[in-house]
Amino acid sequence: MNVIVLVKQVPDTTEMQIDKETGTLIRAGVPTIVNPDDLAAIEEALKMKDTYGAHIHVVTMGPKQAETMMRELIGMGVDDVTLISDRAFAGSDTWATSNTIAEALNSIDYDLILAGRQAIDGDTAQVGPQVAEKLQIPQITYVSKIEKVTQESIQVIRDYEDYAELLEAKYPVLLTTLATMNTPRYPKVDYLWDAYDRNINIVTNEDLKLDKKHTGLSGSPTQVKKTFPREITSTSEVLTVSPQEAAEGIAKLLQPYLEKKGAHHE
Repeated sequence: MNVIVLVKQVPDTTEMQIDKETGTLIRAGVPTIVNPDDLAAIEEALKMKDTYGAHIHVVTMGPKQAETMMRELIGMGVDDVTLISDRAFAGSDTWATSNTIAEALNSIDYDLILAGRQAIDGDTAQVGPQVAEKLQIPQITYVSKIEKVTQESIQVIRDYEDYAELLEAKYPVLLTTLATMNTPRYPKVDYLWDAYDRNINIVTNEDLKLDKKHTGLSGSPTQVKKTFPREITSTSEVLTVSPQEAAEGIAKLLQPYLEKKGAHHE
């Protein structure tokens, strides 16, 4: 079984800043981590390697500094890594990113693609599903547990807010994973030692030959026009009233909202 895992190196959200001119994240000099949902996908792939002998190929799109993250993942036990990196891809939104990743995956053999549900820097949960759509393969999102793996199909639990589904899909298929589904293992010292002698496959736009209309900032239909901090005030009105007056006051405040929603009350 050939398993591709899509990962993303994300900025520590406590340190995140926005470039006011371009509306994109400032990543230079900002501490980075492996996206938590993606680590869950890595761990599930490693379980498949332990049990079924799966071959794991990790693919990420980002700047050259993501090589450090890729070596850490080799240290956890993945087999091959590919870094999609080119200035032509900078500023890509989810649509442009999925275009680029899907094109790169066309040259890699796979049965199963795993991806984290969403990245903590964007929180869109769009890239995984968009990649599946562009590869024209089935997808199952919000996977909380992998129940059964066979040579032909995979059975999983998909979580919703108030219920869960047991689903089965034949390969090839893409799954997006939840961070809560497992606890990722630590890298092994000997694997880490060898990781720095390993080759990291770098894919550029010279390889993919994507039109600028389909990738990068110029190929991104989503544009951030303006960012600004929300104004926070510490002023509030405190009233000391009877329970009856409090109830009448709350009802008065809720009245416009209820009318807008078409609610009926006495």
